[in-house]
Amino acid sequence: QDIEALRRLSDYHQVPILAVHAPCLLITQRVWSTDPWVKLQRARAAAEKLGASTVVVHPPFRWQRAYAREFVRGVWRMADETDVRFAVENMYPWRYRDREMLAYAPSWDVTKDDYRHFTIDLSHTATARTDALEMVDRMGDRLAHLHIADGHGSNKDEHLVPGRGTQPCAELLERLAATGFDGNVVVEVNTRRAMSTTEREADLAEALAFTRLHLASPTSANPPSRVVPGS
Repeated sequence: QDIEALRRLSDYHQVPILAVHAPCLLITQRVWSTDPWVKLQRARAAAEKLGASTVVVHPPFRWQRAYAREFVRGVWRMADETDVRFAVENMYPWRYRDREMLAYAPSWDVTKDDYRHFTIDLSHTATARTDALEMVDRMGDRLAHLHIADGHGSNKDEHLVPGRGTQPCAELLERLAATGFDGNVVVEVNTRRAMSTTEREADLAEALAFTRLHLASPTSANPPSRVVPGS
């Protein structure tokens, strides 16, 4: 939440901050205000100060009724006020045993609504059990941001190291490289199960190596300039 602390870390580690993720999770409901529009304004201000090109945002929860009603129009309005891209991220149904709850509005499948820019997360496509490549086709040139991860299609949002699940991680990266994708590719893998710092670093190194390998397409005219670890 501290922009100056982020700037110092970025300078120290020589890792650019390519995007700011608005605080949309249940556990971040009080971060940067309880008003979801203020959260987006604060995220945009942070992105502008840090030199990030993108704000990633989830669709609203269904119980955020007023926010959900205005979300599509509001995101367009905010996007018109800045050069920062608001890239709305695909989500997934919540499942418990044989029950399914649609937690997001207007939809967890953000391609059903008209947004200027999209984020696709391959762990989320796994959890939603949807075809990632078809979703990318629907997003078209509005795809601005990729969270590269993997999953097996379980009820949990797994964020596995790419290549360890069932998602077409390699195929998607190679397609983006071949078509001159100019957005950001951010590794977003879960390392909580790592038993040591060494194991955690090995997982991150494997994820970065996988991603860079499959983006290194000889036919790519304008590959993404940076691939960096996320969370």
